[in-house]
Amino acid sequence: MPGNSNGAAETLKALNAPIEPAPEALADPLLRSRTDDQLRPTLSRLNFTVQMGELVAVVGAVGSGKSSLALALLGEVPRVDGTFSTYGRVAYASQSAWILSGTVRNNILFGMPFDRVRYDRIVRACALDRDFANFPDGDATAIGERGVTLSGGQRARISLARALYFDADVYLLDDPLSAVDARVSRILFDQAIRGMEQIFLQLLQAPHAL
Repeated sequence: MPGNSNGAAETLKALNAPIEPAPEALADPLLRSRTDDQLRPTLSRLNFTVQMGELVAVVGAVGSGKSSLALALLGEVPRVDGTFSTYGRVAYASQSAWILSGTVRNNILFGMPFDRVRYDRIVRACALDRDFANFPDGDATAIGERGVTLSGGQRARISLARALYFDADVYLLDDPLSAVDARVSRILFDQAIRGMEQIFLQLLQAPHAL
């Protein structure tokens, strides 16, 4: 019916219309400031290229946009303008380690085929071999929901091992060393991060142990 068609068109037009700040927001300096902050891009004027085999560390204070940069490269943050591209497969280790219920090995494999040589190499590089020796069933030990039976450092290293086992071309690591001590940090940096040949974009809080 023509009437319904026009109504639908008007509804669609209203949904697609830009959101304008309320008049009181423009009159009140405090509200106007909040509106301006909402409209201001989180990241701007970024221009960089990372070559295969390079390790890049993005260092900054809390809230400076490091995690937003990683999420933007993953396509998880709306892009207002500009372009970006990534080569091949991308693996991501978030700042808050994500652990699923299951065994330690299942958390690292995450559905990927088991390759003993690669698996053992990554376990050693992530300093997990000693942990496995202390677990009641080694890497077959069951992990509680959200990793409640693990320490913060163990969760972080399992999350890092999962990202490395994915065998990606680009790795985005969001503050991967914050939950471990200086000795383990050195092992992870030398053997896990520098020891791989793919592109690494590492996001660190400053100042940091390194």
